[in-house]
Amino acid sequence: MTAKTATAILHTNRGDISIDLFGNHAPKTVENFVTLADGSADYKTENAKGESEGPFYDGAVFHRVIDGFMIQGGDPTGTGRGGPGYMFADEFHPELQFDRPFLLAMANAGPGTNGSQFFITVAPTPHLNNHHTIFGEVSDAASQKVVVDIAGTKTDRMDRLVEPVVIESVEIKE
Repeated sequence: MTAKTATAILHTNRGDISIDLFGNHAPKTVENFVTLADGSADYKTENAKGESEGPFYDGAVFHRVIDGFMIQGGDPTGTGRGGPGYMFADEFHPELQFDRPFLLAMANAGPGTNGSQFFITVAPTPHLNNHHTIFGEVSDAASQKVVVDIAGTKTDRMDRLVEPVVIESVEIKE
């Protein structure tokens, strides 16, 4: 049974997204996300506000959005190429599968390339199993509606939102 170990609330300019984090099944990934969110991580690049310390995600945008698939954020540069200046290994768990929508997972460029970028699915995506670490799930209907609304927002040809959706802050509740 997958049990939450903490809750992350992404406060965006389009509404709040509450996410249950699964630290028992993806401990390194949850620790990385939480410490980047609260600013205690030792990251090697500038955060979304252009600073070398403090909350990493505050001011970041959802830089890639594909309706019917997912919304992606966590890149301090907003380009899809940024990260914290380090990478870490994947954590796959048999109880965590892309068999339903609203899962929080790490974006990566291949095995062992996790950093700060994450995505939230809006549909089952079984082709992602054992390729991306799942470490949370959107916890309530109101938050799910915010995710669906963001996913349905107009994008350009590069899947970038025409009107930016900003992660204003991330609140962690243990």
